[in-house]
Amino acid sequence: MIDWSQCPAVERIPGKVSGAWVLKGTRMPVQTIFENLQAGLSVREITEVFDVTEQEVNAVLQFVTNSLELVPAQR
Repeated sequence: MIDWSQCPAVERIPGKVSGAWVLKGTRMPVQTIFENLQAGLSVREITEVFDVTEQEVNAVLQFVTNSLELVPAQR
């Protein structure tokens, strides 16, 4: 499980986007990034569609990558 509270690029505010984790200072849910990547959009396409920066999206992706590196491999 990823601890989003440790990611400086996101925030969760009760009552804002139903309390979902969003990019800090936006209403863009983190989940939307991954849904769109899964649907085949590139980071650049996501930034164009949702008016967020590549730096914001890449900060989330880097946080996830770093978090996954800390998880011990399961057999």
